[in-house]
Amino acid sequence: MRLMAVHAHPDDESSRGAATLAKYAAQGHEVLVVTATGGERGDILNPAMDRPGIHENLPLVRRDEMARAAAILGVQHHWLGYKDTGLQLDPALLPHDGFARVPLDQSVGRLVEVIHAFKPHVLITYNECGGYPHPDHIRTHEMAVAAYRACAEVSKLYYIHEPVRVTPTMVRNFERLERLRRKADRRRADRPQNARPVDERPLTVPRWVRAVGVLTRGLRTLSARRATTEIACVDYFELRDKALRAHATQIDPRGHFLVLPWTWRQQLWPTERFELAHARVDTTTPEADLFAGLL
Repeated sequence: MRLMAVHAHPDDESSRGAATLAKYAAQGHEVLVVTATGGERGDILNPAMDRPGIHENLPLVRRDEMARAAAILGVQHHWLGYKDTGLQLDPALLPHDGFARVPLDQSVGRLVEVIHAFKPHVLITYNECGGYPHPDHIRTHEMAVAAYRACAEVSKLYYIHEPVRVTPTMVRNFERLERLRRKADRRRADRPQNARPVDERPLTVPRWVRAVGVLTRGLRTLSARRATTEIACVDYFELRDKALRAHATQIDPRGHFLVLPWTWRQQLWPTERFELAHARVDTTTPEADLFAGLL
């Protein structure tokens, strides 16, 4: 069987559904990741990579990172060939040469050619919010859905499940809160006698499990109506983390993606979740296999 994942930027494939891709590839299925853009306008988020020689050659660096991540996951990879738009919430400020500005029929036509060549049984991409409102993610959703509709050989379309649908308003509110937090931190720094004491207790496993477990259960309750398919893929979490680390310009090893060891995550949320958006075959939800109804 053949599975295609359509993403916006290099590193998206390793942060969204990567363990599922690795599992199916290891089982002998053909898996192809299609990346719409080269990620040229992405910020360097890892301080260790913020150095001379990286900025000047970022497009090549990101291509090398993507090649390493694909090899780790055991998947094939195809560049769709568009330029990163950059994270810009105001449509009037989108760069003219960015992917989000490309006429939809043009990008759909290019993706349809890849689909006809690979002939996937299943296609996965983002939901209508793009997972979060990056213009390239939203455009990727629009492109992938239109390509699915144009390609009868694809039997099922899935959205990578996002527990919370992040909207532009939510992003703007978060930015405002972040500015307020930084301002408060600066004020506390100026008046150290008023600073609250720091919790010096060690960060033990039980404390993490209780805190994150409560949050996870809450998010799962909020999202239960739309998630239709859970893939048990705990044996591939380590590969997922290695692939994510391969995108060294984008992933800070101390950042939130990797703050919990993968062994803990095996216990907290042992599956990756998807939403069955459309099917041309008979299947019954909930599912435990993206190829349900096909095998």
